[in-house]
Amino acid sequence: MALRFYNTLTQQVDDFVPADGKTVRMYVCGPTVYNFAHIGNLRTFTFQDLLRRWIRARGLETMHVMNITDVDDKIIRSAMAQNVSINDYTRPYEEAFLEDIGTLRIQRPEKLVRATEHIHEMVELIQGLASRGFTYESDGSIYYRISKFEGYGKLSHNDFGGMIAGARVDVDEYDKENARDFVLWKQRKDNEPSWDTPIGDGRPGWHIECSAMAMKYLGETLDIHAGGIDLTFPHHENEIAQSEAVTEKPFARFWIHAEHLIVEGQKMSKSLGNFYTLRDLLQMGYSPEAIRYLLASVPYRNKLNFTFDGLKAAATSIERLRNFELRLKTDRFPEGLDVTAAPRASAALAQFEAAMDDDLNTANALGAVFEYLRETNTAMDAGGFRAANVAGAQALLARMDEVFDVLKPSVTAGALSDGEIDALIAERVAAKKARNFARADGIRAELLEQGVVLEDTKEGTRWKRK
Repeated sequence: MALRFYNTLTQQVDDFVPADGKTVRMYVCGPTVYNFAHIGNLRTFTFQDLLRRWIRARGLETMHVMNITDVDDKIIRSAMAQNVSINDYTRPYEEAFLEDIGTLRIQRPEKLVRATEHIHEMVELIQGLASRGFTYESDGSIYYRISKFEGYGKLSHNDFGGMIAGARVDVDEYDKENARDFVLWKQRKDNEPSWDTPIGDGRPGWHIECSAMAMKYLGETLDIHAGGIDLTFPHHENEIAQSEAVTEKPFARFWIHAEHLIVEGQKMSKSLGNFYTLRDLLQMGYSPEAIRYLLASVPYRNKLNFTFDGLKAAATSIERLRNFELRLKTDRFPEGLDVTAAPRASAALAQFEAAMDDDLNTANALGAVFEYLRETNTAMDAGGFRAANVAGAQALLARMDEVFDVLKPSVTAGALSDGEIDALIAERVAAKKARNFARADGIRAELLEQGVVLEDTKEGTRWKRK
């Protein structure tokens, strides 16, 4: 089955193949580093990670670019309020973001690019737009004339035919129901940070940043542009207008957008007290894997209702997966192959892959895995599973974890290594043989305190991290 994704541009699920047949040139909107990323942001970044991982799992290469927006209205206001430079204000938040995505096992793209390091490319793009008559100057700033771009509205599928000619907006974010000529270059005001360039002393508008950086690294037509659904208009609509006005080529073949996250059925906001960062959830005792699982388990085009019951259910699901993996590693199955169990594994793998191919349907993909676990655990209990069936089961788990990446527990700083745990278990076995039960019980308690649970079976002692 071919890869298929919902394309916001065409409003349908289309077959996807990269333009050159092997490397997917993908640009994703990264963080605006004016604060810590919240779980709504992280839902989008987790979706982008699933997209990247599945593309690569299907044998394609990626040239994946993510921007770091380190200059915009919010950043300027905050940096000036604290009387620090843009760089000093944004770098701690950039570092926190990279730490957060590392904690959530979100893979780094091939290129992470900062807006402030691409001012030259932005200026050149604005000059190209000016030479084609798409810009005008007002009060020292440069604006994009959207009435000149015939395709404006084709991504958001809005009809802007009745827009007020010449109405313009200076801020980066504005009413999503109204089209306005948007600012490309803002003239310096007072003591604002600025760059002295051939088009004036000032700073870029938000929208020009992504167009300039995407085309610098990925060319005039991208395979995929991805981001949150809230960016469709005006940000992505404006990116199309800027880019295609200069190149006269499609800016991106596929536009893929992740839906909103809500919390306990409500919009997330600080005023409601339901605004959470990753750090907040980790301090509450939830594991990175449980958070990642919950963010990934709901298909990206569905709204995700983030609940604490959902987090607990995610942790339970991961425990089921890990227990099954542990059983495969430690149980002693009869030799040979059970001919009824083997097709079950290959069928589950095919169902998993078909669901992921079909617009990253993570719910159906995980459903296929857990149905297999249920049937196979029952077969194991009844003796209908043999040693030669283990490889098929492990292949399914490996394929699932290639994308979801939740099987291996996070190891906190100072935690025991696997080797140290094995050594303590060996000492415990020796203590029991010597009838030193106090020491054996002490080792079990010591390991439990370190988050390691022991299970004594007839095949020996097996362990897992909590």
